[in-house]
Amino acid sequence: MKKILVANRGEIALRVMHTAKKMGISTVAVYSEADREAPHVRFADEAVLLGPAPSSQSYLQGEKIIKAAKALGVDGIHPGYGFLSENAAFAKAVSEAGIIFIGPTVEAIEMMGSKLAAKDAVKAYNIPMVPGVDHAISDIEEAKKVAGSVGYPILIKASAGGGGKGMRVVEKEAEFEEQMERAISEAVSAFGDGSVFIEKYVTEPRHIEIQVLADAHGNTLYLFERECSIQRRHQKVVEEAPSAVLTPDLRRRMGEAAVDVARACNYLGAGTVEFLVDADLNFYFLEMNTRLQVEHPVTELITGLDLVEQQIRVARGEKLAFSQDDLQINGHALELRVCAEDPLSNFLPSVGLLSRYRKPVGEHIRVDDGIEEGMEVPIYYDPMLAKLIVWAPTREAAIARLKAAIENYEIEGVATTLPFGRFVCDHPAFQRGKFDTGFIKQYYTPEKLLDMQAPAEKAAAMLAVELFETHKKVLNAPKPGTDAWIRQR
Repeated sequence: MKKILVANRGEIALRVMHTAKKMGISTVAVYSEADREAPHVRFADEAVLLGPAPSSQSYLQGEKIIKAAKALGVDGIHPGYGFLSENAAFAKAVSEAGIIFIGPTVEAIEMMGSKLAAKDAVKAYNIPMVPGVDHAISDIEEAKKVAGSVGYPILIKASAGGGGKGMRVVEKEAEFEEQMERAISEAVSAFGDGSVFIEKYVTEPRHIEIQVLADAHGNTLYLFERECSIQRRHQKVVEEAPSAVLTPDLRRRMGEAAVDVARACNYLGAGTVEFLVDADLNFYFLEMNTRLQVEHPVTELITGLDLVEQQIRVARGEKLAFSQDDLQINGHALELRVCAEDPLSNFLPSVGLLSRYRKPVGEHIRVDDGIEEGMEVPIYYDPMLAKLIVWAPTREAAIARLKAAIENYEIEGVATTLPFGRFVCDHPAFQRGKFDTGFIKQYYTPEKLLDMQAPAEKAAAMLAVELFETHKKVLNAPKPGTDAWIRQR
């Protein structure tokens, strides 16, 4: 594999290209008109314009991407995450064009792309699953009966897709009809598929996922877990590895279950098996993401592995160079998704010009980004600007390092999640590791964030006043011709 096209943009495009170049592989970028001057375009050896800014006219144009890849003699296509990364039709078209798709097989993408099909596939392995139904429902009355038998609260979920779309928690029967209709409508709008299913809503759930890696020689391994419970609108904001609550035995059992899920669909490459873990540390299979995850860096920092490199090696037909016994957890890693969102306004997207952009630097601080000062933050794409990742020997030290890195991260022109990251790091529940996916609902309000910022702002204001008075004295030169002026001559 001598040339790779990265069918993505921003930080993940740069992330893949850095590893490819390290491996001596040349790279091809694709871009929209909005990304013409983006760092990933300049970093690549070659670049191809796909079309106008909207992703439907650019990054989702699979045929254009494959045509460009063939014209440039590309050997492999890496899809990153989002866009076409879990599109089975695109993966199939890539393979049929004689190009290597750097990801799982078409069959695995199709099977795990449907939550219902995924649950059906893993039944034979006796993997724990949340109580509910294993078939799609669209009839309101039938769904009501199912919800009653499962017992409220229940969760209505779209069978296709993810990212919290088509997902509704229903606390009582009176709310059911409205929430069911909303879930179906969202699923149709987001995925073109209104199939939904119903399962018991696990109270106080933690979202813990297992990274798996499989080659074409029968080897499937788990690379431990990531804790992803700090979420807003069912989307992750802070991730860490390892989890503060998993025991060695639970980690092994969840890892082995994840390996079984991968084997159930003959998985190839890097993938993630997601679980819910309840207050009593019972775990339940949720779904499998057939791609690289946004939060993969925390796994890299505790294992010492480059997951993109492993994806490329597996795609080239190589055997994994290590066994399960070779893997061990080293220290603790944390990641904050730095999104152009305003935590003081319900995390609404924030767009505008990056008038200032300064990254934190230091030992064991890593920033994966695809932006630079002077760029416009476009409204067309996911609001994530960068990922701030830190490593330390212990969880406590990692939290302290993340706080320091946040303080030294300067972004002006758009609102970001940096202040929220500091709020999380400072919260006692997070510091003790006693939290779940309801962290924001239970602990966070914009007012609390403002209260936290107030002491620092007051100190900054007092310092500014003191500096002003000092400078005023220094710069208060006497008027020429006066006695004071004559005395100072």
